[in-house]
Amino acid sequence: MTKATQAPEPARPAGAEGPRQTLVTGIGVAAPNGLGTRAWWDAVLCGRTGLGPITRFDASGYPVRIAGEIPGFVDEDHIPSRLLPSTDRGTRIALVAAEEALRDANVSPADLPAYGAGVITASSAGGAEFGERGLAALWSKGAQHVSAYQSFASFHAAAPAQISIRHRLRGHGSTVVSEQAGGIDALARARRRIRDGACLMVTGGIDSTLCAWGWAAHLADGRLSPATEPARAYRPFAATADGHAVGEGGALLVLEDARAAARRGATGYGVIAGCAATFDGPDRPTLRQAAELALADAGLAPEHVDVVFADGAAERRADLVESQALCALFGPYGVPVTVPKTMTGRLGAGGSALDVAAALLALREKVVPPTTGTGRVADDCPLDLVTGAPRELPRLRVALVLARGRGGFNSAAVLQAPQTE
Repeated sequence: MTKATQAPEPARPAGAEGPRQTLVTGIGVAAPNGLGTRAWWDAVLCGRTGLGPITRFDASGYPVRIAGEIPGFVDEDHIPSRLLPSTDRGTRIALVAAEEALRDANVSPADLPAYGAGVITASSAGGAEFGERGLAALWSKGAQHVSAYQSFASFHAAAPAQISIRHRLRGHGSTVVSEQAGGIDALARARRRIRDGACLMVTGGIDSTLCAWGWAAHLADGRLSPATEPARAYRPFAATADGHAVGEGGALLVLEDARAAARRGATGYGVIAGCAATFDGPDRPTLRQAAELALADAGLAPEHVDVVFADGAAERRADLVESQALCALFGPYGVPVTVPKTMTGRLGAGGSALDVAAALLALREKVVPPTTGTGRVADDCPLDLVTGAPRELPRLRVALVLARGRGGFNSAAVLQAPQTE
């Protein structure tokens, strides 16, 4: 999917009805440092990493052997046996996250209008592990041994399809492919559907590429840290940054119209106040423009932002670009910045969705989670990076989440604490 710069929608005047406000009422998380939202969030606040030696395949012959695997996620324990032959691990993780998000929102899809609820998710690689098995069968045994499910189980859209079938969400369904930016891009699309009249949308991003085929692609990209110690495998904005770690998982969210949610007694985590996306040109990064457009969409200025959940690529040039964008918006050391994905690794499309979940919980609990790995911020990245321990911010009300995908994708989301606070 190729994205052009999106023009912001007009800000809503005070007291006017305006566009329908989109409230997040449910969160479901599957991450390398915690399965389930509460387990993951507790780990994040404690600074507990989910990075470690790869166990999902034999990585002994590879130059990089550190990744983030979801602890204790045995597929057979979470997915009906009839679905196992036709689903990839990424789809199975997405089904579990969607189940938690809907339960957290305290909503029953059976009570919703027949075509009033839908699913929009993001994926970077689709069913990588399922595809690998199919290729192995084709190469070693022949075409007759390739599963018939190969025709759809390895597609990027398999997860939203399975979620919609399982929960009878018969409204709009689609998937977004824009790498790390995908989680926010899916969120923006789902928000539009709510504004257009949908009563509920399940959205976010999940990816799982921890298989030999997926790992070969990550290595070919050349951005993985060669570190052999998990604590040094992902150090954004450090002078010694040498690449990132990869993980699996992400987050799915339930979005509803704020007024409708209030009528059923749901307070929610926060409002999706603004979204925007840009695409880099040759030697022309546009991350700053994405943030500016998202703020304009929210009707806010940089001085309203209380915290930034940064993309944090952990590559020197990319870190400089992001640091310069943040300094241009907020000034040097102008706003607290955090990169909690240092504890999970970059999760493809799941990464920005998980950052949105972290930002929403930060708004609710008035605390900014720390960045691990980075001990000292590089002198040429003058950022107020939250490290070591969480930082309490009693007045925390607005969060900016940034994401960048390989190839030039940039996305930004502005989140606000619910007005009922």
